[in-house]
Amino acid sequence: MEIPPWVPFFAVVLATVLFLATILRRGGHHAYRLPPGPKPWPIIGNLNLMGALPHRSIHALSNKYGPLMYLRFGSFPVVVGSSAEMARFFLKTHDQVFIDRPKMAAGKYNTYNYSDITWSPYGAYWRQARKICLTELFSAKRLESYQYIRTEEMRALLHDLHEASGRVVVLKEFLSTMSHNVITRMVLGKKYLHTNEGDSGTTLEQCKWMIDEWFVLNGVLNIGDSIPWLGWMDLQGYIKRMKKLTKMFDGFLEHVVEEHEGRRRLEGDSFVAKDMVDVLLEIASDPNLEVQIHRDGIKAFIQVRLFSN
Repeated sequence: MEIPPWVPFFAVVLATVLFLATILRRGGHHAYRLPPGPKPWPIIGNLNLMGALPHRSIHALSNKYGPLMYLRFGSFPVVVGSSAEMARFFLKTHDQVFIDRPKMAAGKYNTYNYSDITWSPYGAYWRQARKICLTELFSAKRLESYQYIRTEEMRALLHDLHEASGRVVVLKEFLSTMSHNVITRMVLGKKYLHTNEGDSGTTLEQCKWMIDEWFVLNGVLNIGDSIPWLGWMDLQGYIKRMKKLTKMFDGFLEHVVEEHEGRRRLEGDSFVAKDMVDVLLEIASDPNLEVQIHRDGIKAFIQVRLFSN
């Protein structure tokens, strides 16, 4: 049987990685006093201990090794803090040291190449984005101005529940629809999505699928993030799913931005911002911004606003 041409190459790469991993493990661990944790395997580290629900696996390990634990996810060291004291240490006392998130596929594909505040690295862009969120998008005055939307959608929920009285209903679906309507009206200015395909070309069911998929893909343990030289293989299929999701979401967000830009051009000097997209477009047009916000940045802001309310 003839050996495929890629097998020798793969064998050499694997042997090299194993050798380097062994050398680095022997030479590096003596330099630091590391927290306790399970012994890592070559190449994969402690990924073999991560089950279908990694947060539960990590919780079980922290019960064994303590509130400060050392793991290795493939090529990368991971320190897990799992107590209130450790949370204060990482998130308050030394927050600027640990503020950056690692460059992972979810940030690249799901948020326009790390353009939103969740995934962008700490720096001028992040500080500007945080300021925009605090003083413009989520200020007390801005949120208070949307009170009428919350009131109207609550009344609509009660009306729908009254109409459904006398039969079994899934309350979660009613609450999900109300929450979705409140968010889209606050962020986008109207209910773009309906049971049938609306003017945005996206149905309500497609939007719900995109939202569910977005949350799933932002929380998965992607092997390529931990072992970068395996990333191109997309062993779990997550990258393919991220690209499909991004393409669908981008089409919807492009429609939203174009419609809002059209209203701004039509109204000219009399234009008044009515929703968060309007506010973002006004901010992005300011030539005095420390870091200019481009179109992908605007769409990244809109996207994360849809999931953070």
